[in-house]
Amino acid sequence: MWDIWLWPMVFVTVIMLGIGIAGVGKMSRAFQLNEKDRIPNVVAKHPFTMNPLLWIIIVASVFIFIIIFYYWASFY
Repeated sequence: MWDIWLWPMVFVTVIMLGIGIAGVGKMSRAFQLNEKDRIPNVVAKHPFTMNPLLWIIIVASVFIFIIIFYYWASFY
């Protein structure tokens, strides 16, 4: 009844939800800034590191890779 991937999927879903909620929280603060506020140096140097959608794609890709590797390794 319980699939082997149930709890890992729950764990990955919680991580992705956390990233999404943190991203929305940062975005709501960003809308309050006016045009005189400066862009933080971290974002100016590496604009993709603060993108929550990119982090969700990375987490999902790693999870999918683990599943594929598991079934590939169990075949041999």
